[in-house]
Amino acid sequence: MLYIVGTPIGNLDDLSIRQAKTLSSSDIILAEDTRSAHILLLRIPQLFPNIPNHPNPPKLISYYKDVEFQKLPVVIDLLKKGKTISLISESGMPLISDPGYLLVKTCIKEQIPYTVIPGPSAVTTSLLCSGFNPKEFMFLGFFPKKKSELYQLINRLKEIKKVFPEMVFIFYESPNRIHSTLQCIVTLEWDVEIVICRELTKKFEEIIRGKPADLLDRHYKGELTVVIR
Repeated sequence: MLYIVGTPIGNLDDLSIRQAKTLSSSDIILAEDTRSAHILLLRIPQLFPNIPNHPNPPKLISYYKDVEFQKLPVVIDLLKKGKTISLISESGMPLISDPGYLLVKTCIKEQIPYTVIPGPSAVTTSLLCSGFNPKEFMFLGFFPKKKSELYQLINRLKEIKKVFPEMVFIFYESPNRIHSTLQCIVTLEWDVEIVICRELTKKFEEIIRGKPADLLDRHYKGELTVVIR
């Protein structure tokens, strides 16, 4: 059985008891980052001391984008042999701009059962933090790295706003590229309001609001989620 398990996006206290029980009882955990997965497993007994200790702790297997295709046959074979496997990303829900889609698609094809253990997501958390009307929104993953593709995307979003004026767009972005992205929005004269959510649920969480030009002068670090209206 495969379990797709959401994990905290920053604050480990957001781990649910269902997530903790599932991870603790797994034979194998496929982790995008085994170091952060190890830290999470160590936290479980502290948060939930009543969860019984499994005689054999889960085996952590590195499972990130570049090795997903390579490791897929082994994982499928283990599932067919009856192993309990959990898939987690570094934070938040797996598959959402993270590895796992190929595995799920193959499980459906091979008729291998799987279920989802829901958890926090930076997408919905940032939407609520933004203060924008959450009635209509689109999540579009990471902004393109190439400037030509970014320009093309922004022009398409401008057209979408003409049809759906209340639409809110949500992206992930690197602190190393955020200034370039903001500059592209300014250059294309896209008159929008932007909220940059930094380090969501963590100690130094910060919600920054403004017009694109106003946000260019700031220095950004950490994990960023960008909300545009």
